[in-house]
Amino acid sequence: MLKQVLQFVTLLVLAAAAPLSMAQRTPLLVYTALETDQLKAFKDSIESMVKDVEIRWVRDSTGVITAKLLAEKANPQADMILGLAATSLLVLEQEGMLTPYSPKGVEKLNPRFVDAKKPPMWVGMDVWGATICFNTVEAKKRNLPKPESWKDLLKPVYKGQITMPHPASSGTGFLDVTAWLQLYGEAEGWKYMDALHENIAQYVHSGSKPCRQAGAGEFVMGISFEYRANATKASGAPVELIFPKEGVGWDMEAAAIMKASKKQDHVRKVMDWVTTREANEVYAKNYAIVAMPGVAKPLPNLPPNYEQMLVKNDFGWAAKNRDRILAEWNKRYNAKAEPK
Repeated sequence: MLKQVLQFVTLLVLAAAAPLSMAQRTPLLVYTALETDQLKAFKDSIESMVKDVEIRWVRDSTGVITAKLLAEKANPQADMILGLAATSLLVLEQEGMLTPYSPKGVEKLNPRFVDAKKPPMWVGMDVWGATICFNTVEAKKRNLPKPESWKDLLKPVYKGQITMPHPASSGTGFLDVTAWLQLYGEAEGWKYMDALHENIAQYVHSGSKPCRQAGAGEFVMGISFEYRANATKASGAPVELIFPKEGVGWDMEAAAIMKASKKQDHVRKVMDWVTTREANEVYAKNYAIVAMPGVAKPLPNLPPNYEQMLVKNDFGWAAKNRDRILAEWNKRYNAKAEPK
């Protein structure tokens, strides 16, 4: 009995000595489209620097999270958004769902990564761009050539051998579609997608899945993005990363505060973390282009001129026309969508 009492007293002393237990932290509901395998590093970094918050993620693909936030407009649940496409945040801003805030140190970021309004509605974190995962083993079995351009994907030899993300579900899918429409012009962009549709086996509800499918040999090619492509290659899959010569679509992961949150002081502390060097070092583990100059390092398998390969991208146009583009895309191509 004495032993049990002593153990109990010891536990009480340890609890009292702890600098800040999780019970004393304020939980923040953070909506995100970050990759599942990135969440722990982000949570650990935030909670190590912002001692009085506990991050609770709600995670899904970009399109799904965007739709969820819009569906909850009348009764918002999220305190903040971290790691969602800038084009999605522009849509939410149009709906009056965000509140402006100028985080500490925001002036140290590349201005291109910060909303131009003063104070900004959102702050960018990193850039992610389109990449084709090409399974060299499966291609050799089928005697298929390696494509070098987006137009190469229209060749009849690739029929049924390509998967890509559904743009209504995936931010990667949406950046692909908006890139083609801006690269070729709307009329030619839809013609391009009509022809590509003939070779598509399936539109899947994740930006990562096409690369995983190519890596596993289910299909020869998957249109994905560079982080997942690098991770798939690093896992030992026989994939080569292809960056089409016309240029690659891209978007920016960004963070913003929900106007409806009742925890504004705590959320602002997390937004202050977003602009720190420490946060940018976390982003740089995954992406080659981050908001703070001088932090990013070259990543394996990415071309040295990667930043120059990003197509000219009008985020405002993409956000304003999002519903129209998705409606047209669904009408034309949704028959090949993966079941939800």
